[in-house]
Amino acid sequence: MNHRSKLYLCFFLIYFIWGSTYLAIRYAIASIPPFLMAGLRFFLAGMLMYFFLRWRGVPAPAWSQYWRLAVVGVFLFLGGNGLVVWAEQTIDSGLAALLVSTLPLWLILLDWLWANGPAPQLRAVFGILLGIVGTVLLIKPALVLPWLAESTAETDATGSGAQQALASLVVVFASVLWAIGSIYSKKFVKPHSVFMSAACQMTGGGLSLLLVASLQGEWSQFNPAAISWVSLAGFSYLFCLGSMVAISAYVWLLQNASASAVSTYAFVNPLVALLLGWLIASEPLTMTIIIGAGVILAGVMLVITTPPRQA
Repeated sequence: MNHRSKLYLCFFLIYFIWGSTYLAIRYAIASIPPFLMAGLRFFLAGMLMYFFLRWRGVPAPAWSQYWRLAVVGVFLFLGGNGLVVWAEQTIDSGLAALLVSTLPLWLILLDWLWANGPAPQLRAVFGILLGIVGTVLLIKPALVLPWLAESTAETDATGSGAQQALASLVVVFASVLWAIGSIYSKKFVKPHSVFMSAACQMTGGGLSLLLVASLQGEWSQFNPAAISWVSLAGFSYLFCLGSMVAISAYVWLLQNASASAVSTYAFVNPLVALLLGWLIASEPLTMTIIIGAGVILAGVMLVITTPPRQA
């Protein structure tokens, strides 16, 4: 394949596969406990990548590098992904993807406040505010558009609305943890191979997820004979395509495409997730969700397309 064909293929992989993983998570946790499912996914994928790279002659990282990469993995895969998996027991996959799309907003803010990065420009600040408004609209629509939130009051009375609001806040917190891990990863010297870094991060994050699964008693709840074919298919999709194929494509793109182009996955993934959730799982597409999606994605686009300011 020529370079342009590889670019198109890798963009398609991170657009479609990462956008579809939210629906795959919903099916995978139907008969597999959430933290156990996520832990097995990342730990096994990380170990396979690690041994494959070692077989190809890629040097192993120093212990000091490995432990720091493992810490990054805890923030990314336990905090950033594990909490999303837990929340999808309560909220739809499309809504989870929309809330995760606020990640660039937290990256900009944390880079400025914690990593001595440049202050966000006025256009980016406006985008951040738009993203926050859109997030509030999805979590508590009555605060922003009371005339579109008649059903919210009814669900709050039964308690399910409060549970969904809590799960939505957990997803937003997961995005903040992912941003913390991403910025922390810039603070130390990593292995020369970015694929080895990804493998070590997935291994460390997977181990932390398995530890939480043990503390939650998920091993005792797990019955391999009771796993449905749908859950098995969802786990296999996440393990093979979501973890190894898409992450490899993402790492390759970081080396061969501009950061602004790669970051466009942040507002393509939610659209893919919403469409697949609606077509395959009959997840609702209410007017509140459509408006909230538009507001969040407009804010993310403003942040991503703002030219960087020199520190």
